[in-house]
Amino acid sequence: MLWILPVTTSTFARRLTVVDDVRTWTVPGRVNLIGEHLDYNGGPVLPMAIDKHLTVKARLRDDGLVNVWSGLGSKVQFSTDIAVGDSAGWAGTVAGAVWVLGASGHTIPGADLVIESDIPVGAGLSSSAAAACGTVLALADLIGIDLPRTEVASLARRAETDFLGAPVGIMDQLAVLHDGANLIDTRSLEMTPVPISWDGLSLVVINTGVTHSVAAGEYAARHAECRSAARQLELEHLSDAGLDSIYKFSDDDVLKKRVRHVVTETTRVRGAVRAITAGDWNQFGTILNSSHESLRDDFQVSCGELDVAVEAALEGGALGARMTGAGFGGSVIALAPTDQLLGLREKVVTAFAGRDWQSPTLFTTKPAAGATLEQ
Repeated sequence: MLWILPVTTSTFARRLTVVDDVRTWTVPGRVNLIGEHLDYNGGPVLPMAIDKHLTVKARLRDDGLVNVWSGLGSKVQFSTDIAVGDSAGWAGTVAGAVWVLGASGHTIPGADLVIESDIPVGAGLSSSAAAACGTVLALADLIGIDLPRTEVASLARRAETDFLGAPVGIMDQLAVLHDGANLIDTRSLEMTPVPISWDGLSLVVINTGVTHSVAAGEYAARHAECRSAARQLELEHLSDAGLDSIYKFSDDDVLKKRVRHVVTETTRVRGAVRAITAGDWNQFGTILNSSHESLRDDFQVSCGELDVAVEAALEGGALGARMTGAGFGGSVIALAPTDQLLGLREKVVTAFAGRDWQSPTLFTTKPAAGATLEQ
């Protein structure tokens, strides 16, 4: 996990900008519109790059050291020969990106990096994937390597899975590297753009403020449960299971629920693409609601704050709402008429205040460009 302090322009960033050989990459966060916990099950997903961004400013050095500054000046230093198990403190994701480039045969002589971000950390909006992808892109650019985006995604994923031990899929990395919303085949990595025009509606992100770690035991447990179910069904990918597969686990209520979520969520992704293409936002809202219910009841990765945020958003006029991201905290997305946003905000904030919870943060978002090199 990379903990980044959000700021505008830091002293360190200004210092780097006076050097000719600085590379600056801007990488968006993402929301997953639908298809939760399908990427590691071989299913389709529909993430969208959003207009919250992380910036990596990078330049090379020649002494085998990597210096990483957060926006407010916190600094971590480590060697380019950092190994799995070595600590880089809050800059673990950046260290993982340096490590994976070296492990892939690319020589990094050293680097100075400044990381700035307005992507909320721990909100399920892929701040870590943005940091890993941005670091891989910036360093590859500096040493003269032109990497295909799919390879960047794969390397950035390894920075999290192999270096940090976080069992993430490849959806987040692909999402932040590409423009707008894309239907992703997580097996072939084929990406199909899905144009979106909300047409009088707004997509609201409700950050509950409840942080989570994708390396936590519950997330890893879902991986293991899905693998177990796939083995028992003699399938390579659990998303290939048919509806009748659910009944093969009549004696195992946990695996029955996990299979039911994967099967129904796979169907919801296809339905969501049809609804978006047709501009049927009521149907899309219904799909969001159904997805949250499945994540709450069958996959059991929601929490009280997420459930209350969904309920309050619906009471405030949203057409649909669901948790987005790995769960156990993080954010909810809600699709609502733009002219009802103030009422929706009031409902959500009041619901949290009534339970003595910290106030959530709400903001609207829209499709954004993928990772970009600033000229």
